Amino acid sequence: MARFSSPFGSSDASGIDTSGDDTPDDDTYDPERLPEPGPFIEDHDVLTGDDHLAFHRVTHELFEQRGVYDVTFGYNLAELNRDARHPDAGYRYAEDADDPSVLWAEFTPTTPFCPQSGTLTRGSFRAWNAEVDQHDYDLVRVRLAPMHNEVVAINDDLVALEEQFEATGTVPNSPSERDDAPGGSFGSPF
Repeated sequence: MARFSSPFGSSDASGIDTSGDDTPDDDTYDPERLPEPGPFIEDHDVLTGDDHLAFHRVTHELFEQRGVYDVTFGYNLAELNRDARHPDAGYRYAEDADDPSVLWAEFTPTTPFCPQSGTLTRGSFRAWNAEVDQHDYDLVRVRLAPMHNEVVAINDDLVALEEQFEATGTVPNSPSERDDAPGGSFGSPF
C-alpha cells in the first residue's frame, strides 16, 4: 500500500519517526518500546523476545495485505510498535493459558480518545482471522486496552465479531453482514 506523509512528526519513507537516532530495527525485541500487558492478556502466556517478533512480522505482512493502516501517521498499524513517538502504544500478544491454538492481541492506542480504535481493532481482527493459514492460531481474539474512552462498546463489538467467526468459520466483511447489525444500514471497509 502506498504510504503518505503525516503532519504529526518527521518520518522516513517507512513512516517511522526518525527525529531521534533510537528507532529500533525489525529484529530487535525491546519491551521498553511496547505497552505493558493489560488485563486481557496478563493472565495468559505473553509473547516476548523471538516469539513476539515472529508473530509481529506475520502481523505486518497481513496488515499490509489487508490495508490495516493508521491514517493519522500514514503507516501499516504494525509499525506503531516501532514508533519512537509512542513507546506505550501498539499491540501485545499472548497465547491463551488454556488453549495454545488461541492468541490474544491487545491494542493500546496512542491516546484514550483515538477515533480510529474501533476501525483499527476490527481491521486487525479481520486480517488475522481471515488468514489463519498464515499463522499458528485457529483464532486471534482482539481487545482494546481499558484506557480508551469507548473500550466497552468497542470490545463488545469485537466479541460479537469473534462469536460470529466461531459460529460460522468466516469473518464478516462489514457490520451489515453481522448477526447483531442494527438494520444493516452502516457499512465500513473494516
